[in-house]
Amino acid sequence: MTADHEHTEPATFAIVGGGFRAEAFLRVAAAVPDVFRVTGVMARRAEVRQQLGERWSVDTVDALDDLRSGRPDFVVVAVSPSVSTEIIRTLTDAGHAVLTETPVAPDLASSLALLELVRGGARIQVAEQYHLEPLLSAQLEIVRRGVLGAVSEASVSVAHDYHGMSVMRRILGVEFENARITARRFTERLQDGPSRQGDPQEDRVVDGIRTSAWLEFDGGLHGTYDFHDQQYRSWIRTPTLLARGSSGELRDETVRHLADAFTPVTSRIERIEAGGAGSHEGKFLRSYAFEGDIVYANPFGRARLADDELSITSLLARMSAYVRGGAPVYSVAEACQDQYLQLEIRRAIDEGTTVTTTTRPWAVA
Repeated sequence: MTADHEHTEPATFAIVGGGFRAEAFLRVAAAVPDVFRVTGVMARRAEVRQQLGERWSVDTVDALDDLRSGRPDFVVVAVSPSVSTEIIRTLTDAGHAVLTETPVAPDLASSLALLELVRGGARIQVAEQYHLEPLLSAQLEIVRRGVLGAVSEASVSVAHDYHGMSVMRRILGVEFENARITARRFTERLQDGPSRQGDPQEDRVVDGIRTSAWLEFDGGLHGTYDFHDQQYRSWIRTPTLLARGSSGELRDETVRHLADAFTPVTSRIERIEAGGAGSHEGKFLRSYAFEGDIVYANPFGRARLADDELSITSLLARMSAYVRGGAPVYSVAEACQDQYLQLEIRRAIDEGTTVTTTTRPWAVA
């Protein structure tokens, strides 16, 4: 266990929502029952409540007052952004801390409404998870350690829209700096791959949408975003990350850098996991290592969790620490900036021109 969950009693949380994302939180909580306990789930439809209750052995309700009666440490809001703002307002007015799903709001006006709640004292954090995935955490740690020198360029093809912007900003060390954005959208034919329902059931080629954008941030930092809407589960489209600095380059798991001005070094980010040939430990990730140092350590022991589930579990652990006085998880202001950048990418595509972002209210202290 780590400092994220050193307390002896499981942290408690409730969930508003009954869809795919709500089940992701239920799944990770079930995998680490010594760390988390779900006090209840609110869903509108009776059949959804019945299914969730039977599948996850949780109490289900159809009203916020009933959900609140379980006295959770915090509430996860995993519903459509078109209805989330009022739910968050009701919960925070009643004193609850909220971890809300992405995007924080469907448009900038709604984002500003959430920002006003935060400025009024509401405890709202955002469930932005991708930078917490194990490999991305390891890559970001290498950047933070200065192995690449001063990083000035990032090419991100690991997550869509605001998630991609979040990863890009972290690689470049960008917060709310303005950017000049050029972007294009393409239709590409692609062999159909797995979906949320499982492997493909027929041999077919589908139309997919690929978005490419080029962002030049103030200060001379450059970011490239490239993502195909079939990419997450595709067997033939690989997530990839490139970061370039003054003394090194990271390309996925390969790092080229300088030991000194005259000595080039090429190293690998190594995945260390149990459950392979001859291993009787069970299937789980231990860590990522780089040049003999651990750059990511799995804080959840032998729990059988996929990498994306580990990032969700880390979110919940950080939220648990936050409500006890710990560091913020992911601020509404940051999430607003991610959403703003991806909306400006869409505008650049629709208008067929370069657009320049402007300083927004959440960027002002």
